[in-house]
Amino acid sequence: MTGAPLPAGPLTAGPLTAGIELGGTKSIAVLARGPQILDRVRVATEDPETVLGGMMAALDGWQAAGAAIAGLGIASFGPLCLDPALPDFGRLTTTPKQGWAGTDLLAPFRRFGLPVALDTDVNGAALAEGRWGAAQGLSVHAYLTIGTGIGGGAVVNGRPLHGLMHPEMGHVRPASAPASGFAGICPYHGNCLEGLASGPAIAARTGRPAHEIGDDDPVWPMIADELATLIANLLLILSPQRILIGGGVGSRAVLLPHLRRATARMLGGYLAPVTPDALDRLITAPALGSDAGPLGAVALAEMAAAG
Repeated sequence: MTGAPLPAGPLTAGPLTAGIELGGTKSIAVLARGPQILDRVRVATEDPETVLGGMMAALDGWQAAGAAIAGLGIASFGPLCLDPALPDFGRLTTTPKQGWAGTDLLAPFRRFGLPVALDTDVNGAALAEGRWGAAQGLSVHAYLTIGTGIGGGAVVNGRPLHGLMHPEMGHVRPASAPASGFAGICPYHGNCLEGLASGPAIAARTGRPAHEIGDDDPVWPMIADELATLIANLLLILSPQRILIGGGVGSRAVLLPHLRRATARMLGGYLAPVTPDALDRLITAPALGSDAGPLGAVALAEMAAAG
């Protein structure tokens, strides 16, 4: 096996599991025991055959090396059909990711004979942060990723939130259209949050990739004002005790202070517990960093293994 070295210190107790994170730009397969990632394989997210083939090759390699894997978790970009009663269960549905709509994410892995759990990447990341990260001990929390796309997951009493389907927070529309007149790039909604504030949207509205934009650029307060619509609505509707902000754009340190100020303005002092000091704890970075995604798949694998 090749990939991340074995972490220092004693091994975490618990089953050996495999997790697959299917992301907008890269996909990762990990072998783990609890939150300890023992090995990882990374491929670019191109066509489904190449990506899923790479993930299956990683599982084949681990099993050939003697790994007794107890469960598999798949945490994917969406939207997904997660209702076992529907004929499209396990498939991507109206995803804007070219070439992936209708892809069956479960069928290729059935030959491994493992218990499998499938959910969105953001629901998985939220679950991982609740088990091992910055949301431990909380009854309700949310995870937002702002990167190639924008997505949000929520965990209530230790379980990822599902209903009619799963949350699709990135396609909420902001309270008002951007003052710049930018129309947005979402192929479904134009100026929803993903169409306005994702990495590709920021590049389209500024002419530069997000990582090249300085911290003092006026685009950041504008992005924060748009994203604060979602954060304020989450606090009003779901009442999370913490909202974690991840992803390539979300991890920019400049964004969090703007988000806290914009959320406070939008709430207008209505929620008594949401004081300026509380916002520093309410809206934070994930403790698991860039591993929140793959560890989300591991958390799903543990759920599958436990039955």
